[in-house]
This record gives sequence, structure tokens and C-alpha cells, in this order.
Amino acid sequence: MQDIVRVDLSERSYDIVIGPGAIKQAGARIAPLIGRRPVIIVTDDTVAPLHLPSLEAALESAGVRRNGPAIILPAGEKTKSFAHLEALLDEMLGRGIERSTVLIALGGGVVGDLVGFAAAISLRGLDFIQIPTTLLAQVDSSVGGKTGINTRQGKNLVGSFHQPRLVLADTSALATLPRRHVLAGYAEVVKYGLIDDLDFFEWLEQHGTAVCAGDTEALVRAVTVSCAAKAAIVGQDERESGRRALLNFGHTFGHALEAAVGYDNRLLHGEAVALGMGMAFDLSARLGLCTGQEAIRVRRHFEAIGLPTKLGQVEGVEWDTVELLGHMAKDKKVQDGKITFVLARGIGRAFTARDIDSAEVAAVLDAAV
Repeated sequence: MQDIVRVDLSERSYDIVIGPGAIKQAGARIAPLIGRRPVIIVTDDTVAPLHLPSLEAALESAGVRRNGPAIILPAGEKTKSFAHLEALLDEMLGRGIERSTVLIALGGGVVGDLVGFAAAISLRGLDFIQIPTTLLAQVDSSVGGKTGINTRQGKNLVGSFHQPRLVLADTSALATLPRRHVLAGYAEVVKYGLIDDLDFFEWLEQHGTAVCAGDTEALVRAVTVSCAAKAAIVGQDERESGRRALLNFGHTFGHALEAAVGYDNRLLHGEAVALGMGMAFDLSARLGLCTGQEAIRVRRHFEAIGLPTKLGQVEGVEWDTVELLGHMAKDKKVQDGKITFVLARGIGRAFTARDIDSAEVAAVLDAAV
């Protein structure tokens, strides 16, 4: 039971293969694509014992050449840094990589973003393949070519657009995820319903529990619909000059929350996005764009699934409106000193907006704090 979604970008088009068993079939998918070119697998110390042996066996059985053993990074958001990027590049260059070398990112969004960026800047560009092992990475970060690292000033402020050659989203790999990480990924699934697909959101209200419980059919459908939605948007606007900005729904608030906690385990990215989407609906309602009932409906769904809906649910954090506004002002989507927001005229009716009165934003943050 596998679906294939095509990301249509002319000569840089690629497939997203979605379904159980994709890692065991990786060799058969990758070998025809790259031929005799050598690969380097990059993963992290959480994913490696779970999925690396299966991937290595699949590549070996298909005759895929390897340039040395897998490179294993520390797990966690703090690995998306200059220090770990430098260490990865040093290791790759020390192995004598050539422009024919293909990188394989096996892991969640951190590994995918870091490896993709390393591929973009090594020898002025290497091919890479995404094998996302978290729900969040399967429906969001592995698709669309955004790569990069974090800095002290904010999230993903250093990076590049660099599309993968192939994405293998093995839904059976999600069975190894802690439930908290499944829920964090689910927030990004809900995002696609909230921005422009009311029918999908209503389906999630009925089947979201099954998705998060790992039901194969529900999970494959949720990932496929999400990837198809993102693929369609990326195909229209690869470098986020217009419509692709809708995919940032909840992220302007969410990234500020992540920066405020220092990108540590107190707040996962998907949890921050869930909180941020709630705030985006609050701001939309405050501006008279949608009803307060719609904001309540979104939060009710997150609560039913088990995602946080209030800042007070994040333990050990003293939230501060001024600090959060400062982080938002450093967001990479700021233009001419003005923050770009994604707001909603209702569920499934998102749009981008600028020139939002900072006092209105501060009022939403004050209420949340």
C-alpha cells in the first residue's frame, strides 16, 4: 500500500513515495536513479539503531556503492548549527567526495535540513535523497527543498533552496516514534486543512485519532494529502515569492516560541506550530476576519488529539511579550521591517498579510502569556 506524489519542478521534479516498507525498498528505488554513483548516509544516534541496518541492507542488495560508513550525528534541534554543519562537511571532504557523490538523509527534520544544506554548499551542489522518519518531516520539511540551520538570532536563518532527488516516506517507520513526536508531526498535517482544505480538516476531526494511533490506511491518506498539498504549492511557487508563504501558517508565532525556549525539548517544533496556529486564529478573530468560534474549534481539535493549546502547558518557561515580539521581528519573512503574517478568514481560507498593527499582535501575545 504505497502512494506516489510528484513534485513538478521541470528538470528538478521528483517523486515522494509514501507507505509502509519504503526503507526496505530503498535500494530498488535509489539504484535506477543514481546508477554507480557513491552514497553517504547521514543519520542521528536515535534513528541509527532503529532504521540504519534496514537501509544499509536494502542498498547493499541493490548494489548501491557506499563511500564509507554512515555518519551519525547527535539527535536534537541543537544539531542544526554551524558547529555540526562544519563537522559534517569536514567528514565528507575528508572522504574525498566528488560531485557525483549522493547524500542520503535518514532521520527527522533536523537531519534532513542539515544534510540538505550540506549538499547545497558542498562542491557547489550535490544530489541528496530524503528518507524522513518522523511524521513532521514526512509531511513538511522533507518536501520542497528548504534546507538550513538555526542561529542564536532565530530558526532557519541560514540556508538554501535545494531540492532532493527523491523522498521515501516510510509510514511504518513512524511506529518507533514516541507519541509526543507523532502529535508534533500531526500539527503540520492539520495545517494543510486550515490553510485551504476545509474538507481535509473535517476528515481529520473524524479520523485524527486513528492517524495518531498509527492506523495504516489513515496514516497513508494523511501523509499523501499533506504531501500533495505541499507539492502543488511548491510547484507553483518554489522560492516562496507568493503562495508558498501560506505554508508558514502558525510559524511566525511558533518560531518565536521556539527561540524563547532556546530550541530545547520543552517545546517541539510541531507543538510550537500548534500553539502558533491558535494564535494566528486569535489574531484573525481580533481583526474581525473570522469568528472566535472557529478559533475555539481549532483548539478543541488540538486538545482532543493531545497537543498543547496554552503557553502555560509548556513547563519551566517565563513567557514575555516583548521578548516574543523581538524574536518575531527577526523572522526571515520580515520585509522592510514589517512582519508577514498568515491569517485566516475561516478554516481553509488562509492568506498572507502585512501592515498588521503591532499593538494587535501584542494584545494576542499578552492574552496568551
